[in-house]
Amino acid sequence: MESTKHLLISIALSLIIFTIGTVGYMAIEGWSLIDSVYMTIITITTVGFSEVHQMGETGRLFTIGLVFTGVALFLYVAGSLVQFMVEGRIREIMGRRTLNKKIDHLKNHYIVCGYGRIGRVLCKHFLAHPALKMVILEKDETLIPEMESDGVLYISGDASEEEILLKAGIKSAKVLVAALATDIDNVFLVLTARQLNPKIYIVARSSHKATKSKLLAAGANRVESPYDIGAVSMAQRVLRPSVTSFLDLVFTYNRKDIQMEEIPVAPASSMVNIMLKDSGIRQKFNLIIIAIKKPNGEMLFNPSFETVIQSGDTVIAMGKGDNLVEFEKILRPQDRKAGKR
Repeated sequence: MESTKHLLISIALSLIIFTIGTVGYMAIEGWSLIDSVYMTIITITTVGFSEVHQMGETGRLFTIGLVFTGVALFLYVAGSLVQFMVEGRIREIMGRRTLNKKIDHLKNHYIVCGYGRIGRVLCKHFLAHPALKMVILEKDETLIPEMESDGVLYISGDASEEEILLKAGIKSAKVLVAALATDIDNVFLVLTARQLNPKIYIVARSSHKATKSKLLAAGANRVESPYDIGAVSMAQRVLRPSVTSFLDLVFTYNRKDIQMEEIPVAPASSMVNIMLKDSGIRQKFNLIIIAIKKPNGEMLFNPSFETVIQSGDTVIAMGKGDNLVEFEKILRPQDRKAGKR
């Protein structure tokens, strides 16, 4: 940055001139180090104190030059400081305006409330899906550098306040994740969010079992306890190490050779009302259909080759990442066209 460069130059020049002044008085007048430092400081800063000792003609000429140099240095340093502060503030304001504009244009996006340990890990998984748009709400300003380095859209403020939720576009959002630090905060957040958008899907974090019923009563669609999930995961790794290792591979987003994805079937899809045996999914995309979830919630595991794909179904498929992307284009053609626009 140009302003930072000028500020560093100002500091370097100050040290150089201070050193020249001190050494000059010691060499010309034969003063001690303390007297030379003191005289250099009051001369450069032009405070107007009297001379430390009587000076000769050479010393006075040196002082005159040091005074002019000090004034010029002061003006340069002052200008550099003002430039540094003004440009920093302008960058902050412009950066915030850019973020606000992006947030204002979000539709069917995810709102993640809380960017602590759980919230940040959650967002990293969301970032693995470029089509998924999200905004973070976090009131702890010390976490702003982390959010900026992660490249996420964020709003600094209390997620439980209506004004902050409205800024995040809750009325047009698809999902809200309540991952605040305490259960009380999450209950109040869920209540507020449900009032602002009765249709939004809310997933809430709970630290205690007793709070789960309160979060559900407040309007959460699903409540998860990180501690319970962690304990179950540890148990499964002990009891079924091969199964959990396989699932780890499937859900590792940086792998392209094997992934699992759930894809809704849009009404305009060419696969609607087609049997699996006639769909060509295996031949064209080399995918395995694990299950099909019906609109009423019924789950058809390992569906037969005569199962008919219908509008509103959700197909759970496994295979290579690139093939899953191509398959999604067939099942959700309207969403893809809307994304291009």
